[in-house]
Amino acid sequence: MYGTLRYGMVGGGQGAFIGEAHRKAINLDGKARIVAGCFSRSYENTLATGAALGIEPERLYKRFDEMAKAEAARDDGIDFVVVVTPNNTHYPVCKAFLEAGIHVACDKPLAISREQACELEALAKEKDLLFMVTYTYMGYVTAKHVREIIRAGEIGKIRTVIAEYPQGWLAREGDWGGKQGSWRCDPSQSGKSNCLADLGTHVENAIATMTGLKVKRVLAKMDIMVPGRVLDDNDFVLVEYEGGATGMYWTSQVAIGHDNDLRVRIYGDRGAIFWSQEDPEKVIIAKEDGAPLVEHHKGYCSIAPEAAKYGRLPKGHPEGWLEAMANLYRSFIECIHAKRNGSFTSDMIDFPTVSDGVQGVKFVEACLQSSANGNVWVDL
Repeated sequence: MYGTLRYGMVGGGQGAFIGEAHRKAINLDGKARIVAGCFSRSYENTLATGAALGIEPERLYKRFDEMAKAEAARDDGIDFVVVVTPNNTHYPVCKAFLEAGIHVACDKPLAISREQACELEALAKEKDLLFMVTYTYMGYVTAKHVREIIRAGEIGKIRTVIAEYPQGWLAREGDWGGKQGSWRCDPSQSGKSNCLADLGTHVENAIATMTGLKVKRVLAKMDIMVPGRVLDDNDFVLVEYEGGATGMYWTSQVAIGHDNDLRVRIYGDRGAIFWSQEDPEKVIIAKEDGAPLVEHHKGYCSIAPEAAKYGRLPKGHPEGWLEAMANLYRSFIECIHAKRNGSFTSDMIDFPTVSDGVQGVKFVEACLQSSANGNVWVDL
């Protein structure tokens, strides 16, 4: 058995949702403990958050670059950092820790430009560091099972994909969604996209992870539906993949009646697969012979071993979003240990990498170009 790793966090101070979620997910397995942080631009918030987490005051930092240098110099410094800040700060924060020789886990999207994303990818490779981008939904046991079904050729050659991620929380004029919504709607913090960067990157990654398909080109219509907004809140994207398959994506923050309704439909020449994030205990499979639909449920022997190993509870005990995120961290932490003891091989990675994050940024940029130029096809 390996020992407990030490980690730090940038962002995620009191009043922030996602940082607390990451801490809870990491705590599920007890394989890492938080020992340092720069939780907020407000040092008072950082101190209060650190005190609540039991972190020594000397390891609570005013600036992320100060934290990276100080932790790298300590004998008991952090093994990895978790970055849960607004989009525009991902690049400088991640770069500082990579340059300090520290493994990185960063929320998506990876960066606000292709150039930034590619630079982080190159730096991680140069430093031989692990870099996880937390596309949380790909931690579900059933999402991993879909990947294994398709790898095994169970539905044949993929012909077309339909995927959507509608939400309704930003549907009302004058409602900016509180702290979580206000920065997403602000181009100075979110970048050039709101909805597609926030939700469309999840869709792109889900399809890429499950199917292995690589996007060749896109045609996008990115709309601003709520008066007063300056960034997209509803998006339609047609997709062509390398190899000839096609796809259609829809993301929305103005779809009243939807919460986090990520859904995937994958159609092959021998069958089809249907998966829903809000009902993640099962995968539905249709076969070409017209037999009744088959459901594979988490916890049963029909789930592929590569996916089943991430199950945490017996069948009939639902596992959700926090467990999915914890599964990503489980693989990430195991790989860090393997790096330390010299047993690491790339096939051990079972989490979204910096390269996956780069693809997400390229996808968003191509869609922005397509929409701005009158909804034309743009190559990735």
